[in-house]
Amino acid sequence: MTDARSTIPGWRLILSDAGRLWASREQPFSLAAFHAGAERTVDADSLDALRIETDRQESIAREAQEQATGQVIS
Repeated sequence: MTDARSTIPGWRLILSDAGRLWASREQPFSLAAFHAGAERTVDADSLDALRIETDRQESIAREAQEQATGQVIS
């Protein structure tokens, strides 16, 4: 899992002994994102599913930051 195709920028990937994929965000989310439900560590059955889940967490964080600042973040 160390080649470029298996990385998710900003997230550290982990393969458990049981074969489960985990991703842990390298930097904590903001307090607003945390309160909005953004999870720093997520898991999935496949790399594609893990990418979808990390994207979902980043989206939660972006929306929380936009609400906190009143600015749209792209």
